[in-house]
Amino acid sequence: MASMNSTIIAPLAGTADVRPIHPLWMRITHWLNALAVVILTMSGWRIYDASPFFPFTIPPAITLGGWLGGALQWHFAAMWLLVFNGLLYLALNIFSGRLRRKFLPLSFKGVVHDLIEALQGRLSHANPRQYNHVQKLAYLFVVLDLIVIVLSGLVLWKSVQFPLLRQLMGGYEFARRIHFVGMAAMLAFVAVHLVMVALVPRTLLTMISGRAPKTL
Repeated sequence: MASMNSTIIAPLAGTADVRPIHPLWMRITHWLNALAVVILTMSGWRIYDASPFFPFTIPPAITLGGWLGGALQWHFAAMWLLVFNGLLYLALNIFSGRLRRKFLPLSFKGVVHDLIEALQGRLSHANPRQYNHVQKLAYLFVVLDLIVIVLSGLVLWKSVQFPLLRQLMGGYEFARRIHFVGMAAMLAFVAVHLVMVALVPRTLLTMISGRAPKTL
């Protein structure tokens, strides 16, 4: 019975794997998360400009909301989208086993090796179903970074209701800086991610259709 089940679940040896590289739920939640991050970033910049704590401000042309009140409305709307969609994304990854299959095992030695290979232009992307160690680390970092962003955002939104969390983050003002740096780290990831997509365009196509294109 075990061998029969394994035959049903896994593709037969020597046959093409016709399963989607990215399931539909993963693609939908991925793009919704991306939309939420864009709105949160642009509205967050407008909120920051209302009371900057660094010696610079963000050009109004790339902010969202028009004024502080409008920016806050956009920010809160995108916040709920990110929280609920992000929780769904994480839950489906965990309970479907995708998190374990795609991101584990992960080792320091593997990260160093794949990073060196990538910098030398020798890192293979032949198998779109398998992440290299650098990708695994980057995607896991994003999950942790989003958790930090959400928690620091809770302190900024409901500081009185979360006194312990506020203390753990060094107070309200320091939580503002954690929130800002967390979003900056997210944008750095997005920038690198877009560069990699430009270098390997089929990764974008698989995220849209779920399948690798036959020709590029």
